[in-house]
Amino acid sequence: MEKGRVIFLNGVTSSGKTSIVEALQARRDVFFYVVANDLFQEMVGEDYLREDYWKYLGEAIIMMYHTAKLFSDMGKNVLIDGILVEREGVSPHYERLRSILRGNPLDVVEVYCPLDICRRRNIARGDRYETQSDEQAALMAKDISYSLRVDTSELSPEECAEAILRGLF
Repeated sequence: MEKGRVIFLNGVTSSGKTSIVEALQARRDVFFYVVANDLFQEMVGEDYLREDYWKYLGEAIIMMYHTAKLFSDMGKNVLIDGILVEREGVSPHYERLRSILRGNPLDVVEVYCPLDICRRRNIARGDRYETQSDEQAALMAKDISYSLRVDTSELSPEECAEAILRGLF
């Protein structure tokens, strides 16, 4: 059986990853299952996250990658909506992702947006704090080999989705 594609949308909060996921899922020419940091974080109780956020989130993120591998092994395309940060519990994060998905077709897409625009989006959303994107940018893994880059300050989510499909399929 041919393995499904795994596309990791990597970017800070409010960069536009989830909007791109929604645009991709609205299409009828390709289907993706989605695994996301936010979904896996919800699997951990709030008390545990308050106790040791990165320990428990790190475990959930690693399980998320194994879940993506399982879908890919079953021939299903997968989108990962996340951010590759270097923190205790997941370091070396990018290398762990690549190790878990070794042998599966993996593309990492940089979802870029200038931080000043992310700050404005964070405020407008109301469920993020203004500097959250800046803090994540400082923690983002270095030396990531990207297959593609999309800039959500210049392209709509639908245009980003089209660029990703055109560039990777």
